Amino acid sequence: MKHFPLIIVLAAIYILTALGTHTSACTSAIVGADRTLDGRILMWKHRDTGTEHNFVDRVAATDSTLAFVALFNGGDSLLLEAWTGMNEAGFAIMNTASYNLAPDTAVIKDREGIIMRRALEKCRSLADFETLLDTLARPMGVQANFGVIDTSGNGAYYETDDRSYRKYSIEDTDSHVLLRTNFSVSGNDTDGMGYIRYENASHLLEPYIATSTVTPEVFTEQLSRSFWHSLLGRDFAAGGDKWVVDQDFIPRYSSSASIVIEGIRPGESPGLTVMWTALGYPPCAHVIPVTVDEVTDGLRPIAPGWRSPVCSEALRHKQTAFPIKRGSGKRYIDMDVLRTISAEQSVISGAAYRRGREMRREASSKNQD
Repeated sequence: MKHFPLIIVLAAIYILTALGTHTSACTSAIVGADRTLDGRILMWKHRDTGTEHNFVDRVAATDSTLAFVALFNGGDSLLLEAWTGMNEAGFAIMNTASYNLAPDTAVIKDREGIIMRRALEKCRSLADFETLLDTLARPMGVQANFGVIDTSGNGAYYETDDRSYRKYSIEDTDSHVLLRTNFSVSGNDTDGMGYIRYENASHLLEPYIATSTVTPEVFTEQLSRSFWHSLLGRDFAAGGDKWVVDQDFIPRYSSSASIVIEGIRPGESPGLTVMWTALGYPPCAHVIPVTVDEVTDGLRPIAPGWRSPVCSEALRHKQTAFPIKRGSGKRYIDMDVLRTISAEQSVISGAAYRRGREMRREASSKNQD
């Protein structure tokens, strides 16, 4: 290997290490502007992964690529795989793993993060993303529901396997809202995962959709902190239980981020797109706004091991909420502890939302001047 350039060696090491860590149970949604309180399209990803640490960083533009900000796995010093993000053109993308599409290839797999980084570098619209998918070599090495929005106000999921994809647009639904967990509508009806989480999210979103009052806070401060269980018909955070089994809630032990990308109104600059970002276990995390031009240092990989200090802080809180370390202890939540932590972090989020919106109003005024 001494004959290879160092960057190739490092990339190979990272990819080999990352394989097998992409166990994913994400919950996601795209909400059309007419269903939101602020008249801006929203795209939400509650991320679950085998990689506990993640961070946000900015990639500068080149002569042939767009500048973008994205969520990366902790330790990804080369920024090889983007797991949700947005670029300077107002294009944004995320994914959920799908487990009921055509069987994946045994040769090439787990390329979702690589493809999403490529999309952020190159795409300005849904049409551009479709062109990217059409021109990728087969097999593509993916089994995923890719969620995409652009400055036109449209959004869609692309249910994508190794050789093909099927598009589902919010414009083709009566509600202008789409949800995805870990199954695809176009896939078979015997496999897949996340059916209970899908119903959890549907139930929690329903009153906001009906009144067209969906906001980013609905996702980060309610759904990503909720312990509503649709099959059992019970909210375990409100039931007074001290110990709760971590099973089929939207937040899970493996949850590592909750991110809402809020698009723009007609005529606004793409630079006003905001990525409301909660890193770490979402019930123990707070939101920090990100724009394509600015990422707060605490979200960036400035800690040893290419880790985010903000993410590490949330994970320390998480460990107090999952205090049993032996055997299957990590399956048991101390809800008394978690309620207190989550409430404290949600107060911090509220202040961040107020500051972020004020900054956006100021930036919008400057653009109009």
